[in-house]
Amino acid sequence: MAANPYAPFLGGREPREVITATAGRLKTLFEGLGADRAERAPAPGKWNARQILCHLADCETVFAFRLRQALAQDDHVIQPFDQDRWADRYDAFDVASALALFTAVRNWNTRLIDRMSPADLEKMLSHPERGEMTVRVVVETIAGHDLNHLAQLEAIAGRV
Repeated sequence: MAANPYAPFLGGREPREVITATAGRLKTLFEGLGADRAERAPAPGKWNARQILCHLADCETVFAFRLRQALAQDDHVIQPFDQDRWADRYDAFDVASALALFTAVRNWNTRLIDRMSPADLEKMLSHPERGEMTVRVVVETIAGHDLNHLAQLEAIAGRV
């Protein structure tokens, strides 16, 4: 099985706790940022806070599909996507819309994760770029991905 590139972000934290807390942390961060600071990129060529939030909303939608497909199909193969190509369209979305989408889909995904059996978590799937993994690794990836981008947002907000 391939190594999970997002596992180091967890640092031993329970993925479920991270997943549950992220929407609230995002809400608090964006309330403190304000509209102007949400639009300022931390460096040339880097996403601004609003774009990171749009990416998180997109990814949450992708994770919703991946989890459901993995549970419904045997030997599911994840469809990768080019995050930078998706980001080309982020100017169409505002903070409120991205946060609402993220929060709604995250709540939906959390309910699904809470009801997964041990067998569900050990179900195998594969990713064309990362190899074979379990549903548990996908859940860990969600949490690690959250922490990676939360750290970026906290840096933008000046809280790190």
